[in-house]
Amino acid sequence: MAGSNVFVLAFVVALSFSSIDVSLAARHLQQLPPMPTIPSLPTQPPLPTMPNLPQPTLPPLPTIPNLPQPTLPTLPTTQPSLPNPATVLPPLPSLPNFLPTAPTFGLPPLPSLPSIPFLSPPPAPSTP
Repeated sequence: MAGSNVFVLAFVVALSFSSIDVSLAARHLQQLPPMPTIPSLPTQPPLPTMPNLPQPTLPPLPTIPNLPQPTLPTLPTTQPSLPNPATVLPPLPSLPNFLPTAPTFGLPPLPSLPSIPFLSPPPAPSTP
């Protein structure tokens, strides 16, 4: 348990030092003079136009032959009756009541807290 506390403390110390370095670097960047302007790049020549290529002629796609349709079996229209679970399962046995009841404990009343006196503000200075 103590080893994890030392690890957490070392992590917090490392985190605080890293945030100090980051804030000092940010302040340093804010205090630098403005950066010189970057010269613009020369304009590029326009791209050549795309030549017109001949369109290839493709053969037509083959057609799908008509296959015979399979005959599907007919589904039954009535469902088989399911057994009633109340008649199949035996009744559950009753649990024995062998555990005694736990005694109840009362907590003592909380002590009253002392009242805090409120101090009055100092008097206003009088002007002569």
